Order: sequence, then structure tokens, then C-alpha cells
Amino acid sequence: MTTFQRKRVVIVGAGFGGLSAAIALSRSPVEVLLLDRNNYHTFSPLLHQVATAELEPELIAYPIRKVLRKYPHVQFATAGVKRIDVASKFVETSNSLITYDYLILACGSSSHFCGVPGAIEYSYPLKTLKEAVTLRNHILRCLEQATEEADPSRKRQLLTFTIVGGGATGVEFAGSLAELIFDSLVKDYPGLDLNQARVILFQSGDTLLPEMPKHLSIYAQKQLERKGVEVILQTRVSQVTSDAVYLENQRLIRTSTVVWTAGVRGNYLAEGWGLPTSKNGQVEVLPTLQLSDYPQVYVVGDLASVQQDGQKLLMLAQVAMQQGKTAANNITRHIKGRTALQLRYRHSGTLAIIGRNAAVGDLGKLTMTGFLAWILWLYIHVVNLVGVRNRLIVIINWLYSYFFQKRVVGLIFPREETSPFYRGRLTSEFYRREEGETWKN
Repeated sequence: MTTFQRKRVVIVGAGFGGLSAAIALSRSPVEVLLLDRNNYHTFSPLLHQVATAELEPELIAYPIRKVLRKYPHVQFATAGVKRIDVASKFVETSNSLITYDYLILACGSSSHFCGVPGAIEYSYPLKTLKEAVTLRNHILRCLEQATEEADPSRKRQLLTFTIVGGGATGVEFAGSLAELIFDSLVKDYPGLDLNQARVILFQSGDTLLPEMPKHLSIYAQKQLERKGVEVILQTRVSQVTSDAVYLENQRLIRTSTVVWTAGVRGNYLAEGWGLPTSKNGQVEVLPTLQLSDYPQVYVVGDLASVQQDGQKLLMLAQVAMQQGKTAANNITRHIKGRTALQLRYRHSGTLAIIGRNAAVGDLGKLTMTGFLAWILWLYIHVVNLVGVRNRLIVIINWLYSYFFQKRVVGLIFPREETSPFYRGRLTSEFYRREEGETWKN
């Protein structure tokens, strides 16, 4: 009697693309091993609400093993990948060498600082859960320090919050931060005049939300300005220091907070593994999501550079999820002796929240603004959030914040774990190492 041998599929990364691929493969005759350096999946579209004290970090994270409980042929391991050998078909982690028949790379993206001096060391990115918590702690600490600061110029610096990048993340963060400072925290800091605070959003282009129709961009800008955000268009940042942000027009703004949402690129790890990458760090793949020289290797999500109908697909969660399912389907087809199919991405629309009762939506032939777009944004995000308990508590937090104009989170964790120096050392060492620069103590 012949024993059926299942093929092994290794998936690197448990984000939207990797998790979607793993679940889709659970119905196929394969053994799946999902690897991630964290033991949880992060719902990244809500990171800005963690950073602005609206949600607790554990509400947008969910243990991967709990997600995979009902899929017996899908295993998970918490491991960081050190090296990938696509010729010999193995993955090296810190603990072992793992062979595979098929490999799916879903490592996501990293912040891209565009070579701006000081941006790595002194700005706050917003790509991971740890970065969101670090930024929240920093914002609250600036307010605490401002209450005790006697020097007016230093106080203004502590109360000036700058955001670089007017895409969806920058707009959503700016709106939420303005509501936090000008609405939610006023009663918490009675001795601090928060009218002196400034929230400034820099955008290098001539509109916010450049991927959306112009009338939605104009609406977003007007709503942000009503909330107290200073929107500065057609302005590039030339340098970031510990106490200021410098602009290309020779102007400088004293600030203790620079939030970097201006650039994103494929994960730096791909270059270190010797994969063929484009200028923005994405891996060039075939329309079937395979590497041209190694068809047993698939790349999905933000790491994949894919074009459809002459246009490059954006780094969106819905893109990653559809790519993960396509890669899983193609692996199943290959095992059955069928040819791989090209990705046919179906865009379901793009939404961006600006604040209470305000959002914009581009749904293809239909666009929407205001309350209806805001309700739709809330609904889509809570439905796609992993975990029934998480969904329920997020809804409660949103209702509490909406009706009482208060934020539920106000904790500042110990300084030694979250100070700008600690964060800067770890973050800048990583980015400098991955960008091929030499880090000096």
C-alpha cells in the first residue's frame, strides 16, 4: 500500500497575505508551516488608533495559534528567518534549517525614510504594534513634560506634533491626534493651555490622499483644518533632528515629535536574502506571483511588485489577501498538474477616516464623504478584525470615545523601554544595517 506524502509549504510572514494563504491551503493536500517573528497577527489598519490612545494594543493583535486551531494541517512557529536559499530550497531560522517544496514570502513592508538625514534616528515610524505603543507613550510623555516646563519656547516645542506624509496613514493619524489633543485631553490637563498645541501635516504633493479623486482630497484637507490640523502642501522635509524638522524652503519648525508616514517599501529582508528587488525594495514576480527563475517560490502582499492592466498594485490589505489566496490556489493547481493562473485583483474600494463623523470613500464609480463614509469605515474594519472579543471591545471603545469624547488609554510605560533614545538606537540600527550602512556605537 502506497503512503500519500503531502508536500510541504513554508510561509514566511503572518500578515494579511501570509495568513490568507495559510488558511486557503488548509483545504489542499499539503502540510503548511507558517513562520513569523511574532506570535500574533496585527490588524495594521488600526495602528493609528493605538498610537493616539483610542485602542489598547492587544485589541488589534490576535494569537496566530488561535486563528489556526481548526486547521490541523497548518502549523505555526515563532521564528525569525535569517536566510533563504531558493536554489537548495531551505529556510534558515535562528533555531533550525527548514526544507520546503513550495515557499510563500509574505514579509510585508518597512518604513522608507527616503534618505532624509536624521529621519531614521529621530522620527517615529508607524508600521508595527511596538512602534504604535512607543509613539503613544511619547505623545503622552510630551504632554506630561509640558505641564512642568517653565521655558515657553521649550513648552511650544513639546506641544508641536509634526507628521510627514499625507497619504492615508498620515491623514488618519493627524485627524485622530487632533481629536486627542484638542478634545479628549483638555480636562486631563487643566493646568496646560492646549490651545498652544500644534498638529502639522506635511505633504510633498499638491493634494492629500493622492490615490483618491481630488474632491475627496479637498474634503479631507478641509476636515483636518476644522479639527485644528495645519496642512502644509508641496513641502518636503530636508532634515530631522532631536528638536526640529527642517524644510526645503529653509524654514525650520521646533518640535519634539516627528511622525514618519511619508514612505513605504518592501521589507529590507528581501535584499539581504538575495532576491531580485526593485528600487522600492519590492520583489519582481510574474503575474502568477512566482519568481521567474524559481517557480516554486511565491511572493505576496507588500513585498510583491505586481502590475495589472498596466498599473502597479498598491500596498493594501485587500491586495495582500487576494494575492495570498491566488498563491495558495496556484500551488494546489501545480500539485494537480495544472498550469498556474494569473492574479486577477478585484478592487473593492478605498476608505480613509478623518475623525468623528468624517471619512472619505472611493468605491470605484461611487465616492462618498462624511457620516456615511465614516460608518462604512467603522463597519468594514470591525468586521475584518480577528477575534469576537476584540470586535466587541473595540465597538465599546469607539462608542465611549464618540459619546464622551474621551480616550480609554492613558498609560505611559517605563521610560527605559520606550524612550526616544532606546527606540532610536534599536530602530536606527536596524534600518542602517538593512540599508547597508555602518552602525557605530
